[in-house]
Amino acid sequence: MSQSYLVVLGDRDAIGWVLREERMAFPSTPRAEVAALRQGDRLFLYATRGAWRNPTRDRGRIIGLARARSSVRRFDEPTEIAGRSFVSGCDLDIDGLVPYPGGVELQPLVAQLDAFPKPQAWSIYLRRALLRLSDADSQTLLAQVTPHLVSRRDALPTYPSTTSVLAASGGL
Repeated sequence: MSQSYLVVLGDRDAIGWVLREERMAFPSTPRAEVAALRQGDRLFLYATRGAWRNPTRDRGRIIGLARARSSVRRFDEPTEIAGRSFVSGCDLDIDGLVPYPGGVELQPLVAQLDAFPKPQAWSIYLRRALLRLSDADSQTLLAQVTPHLVSRRDALPTYPSTTSVLAASGGL
């Protein structure tokens, strides 16, 4: 049976890499939820409020929906993304994205979600790459984000961290 996770993305360059490459990367810090991630698991892509480098303007938002196309595996060589080193990762199928700067704001939903047992301190739960979601949480988030999703191909050029790379490479 597949699981659902919130994927926490805290840097626009890292978001650009994930969206372009359709891959997720993880640091060397051992985490049970990373080891548990399996092919077919549902992933809600979440951009933190600081990801776009203007936390006073931006809000933390769910910006996309994906499935793990593979289990997590160790890289032959560490991968550098946004100035950080990552040692493992998995392939993704991005099912849909919300065009930038949109997305479903997470904070108003926190009190309804099992993943945040202490809603008043909800942001502490986002200090990891993956946050496991209950089936009820997954259904709540799916109902919220689905109406806003468009194809990856249509949404990708709207993201600031992907536009220059797309232009330089001739597009998707």
